Amino acid sequence: MRQDTSARAGSELIAAILNEASLKAASFIVTIYGDVVEPRGGAIWIGNIIEVCAGVGISETLVRTAVSRLVTAGRLAGEREGRRSFYRLTQAARSEFAAAARVLFGPPEETAWHFVELMGPSAEERMQMLERSGHARLTSRLAVGVRPFPASVMPAVVFRADVAEGAAELGAFAAKCWDLSPHAKAYESFLRRFGRLATFVEAGGRLASADCLTARLLLVHQYRLEALRDPRLPPEVLPSDWPGEEARRLFARLYCRLSPNADLHVARNFITAAGPLPMTSEATALRLTTLGGGNHS
Repeated sequence: MRQDTSARAGSELIAAILNEASLKAASFIVTIYGDVVEPRGGAIWIGNIIEVCAGVGISETLVRTAVSRLVTAGRLAGEREGRRSFYRLTQAARSEFAAAARVLFGPPEETAWHFVELMGPSAEERMQMLERSGHARLTSRLAVGVRPFPASVMPAVVFRADVAEGAAELGAFAAKCWDLSPHAKAYESFLRRFGRLATFVEAGGRLASADCLTARLLLVHQYRLEALRDPRLPPEVLPSDWPGEEARRLFARLYCRLSPNADLHVARNFITAAGPLPMTSEATALRLTTLGGGNHS
């Protein structure tokens, strides 16, 4: 009875997170592949995608439409085995997912200040790509950043930058180039949404394995949306009350706590064309180790 009460309390916390989330089918399916499939490889049955999405209120019709669009966009490739349809990531999508995984699950990134001067036509479209990768627009063709940028912004001239003078003013320079307030609000919202769930789990609260997977997918989905938009500036130029690092710690702790039962649910329920999806892999183990959960029980 006590266990059932705890599981219900956990389900209510997940429902509260869902009530505040605005999930889009295609984006959430991308999260499923990034969290569950990409580190294990293989093609998973669309029935698994439909089942997981049903748990967050996304209908089968929306799932099938979104999968079709992801295939058209070259991100998923389909195959059939009897009456079942399976979908895998395309090689281009796997490369994109690997880059995102390095941000979410990898060690801290190195920073390298640089300026990018766009050359040739279609500068506005490519400038928007730079902005989405965390760069700040200085002019219609010139941007500054500290993180890698997509190769598709080329042709461009890239100037590597070192601070020769005025290091003490670097924070003021960053504040002038980047409006960090939307990112701070997003991280604060993330902390508020998932802080109660983390407290519940860390206090010994129990979740059903299916709920552990749902909670982990929501955690990754919400954190991914912000972490990939964040310019990820070096700590020395961030405001003293910057919530990004606290959000990162919460993400790491909760991901590690949820993973044993979430991965158990994956192994028991997810089907590939070759059989069950494995519970763990070298890549999933590395994620937990890097996040600090390698010895977590």
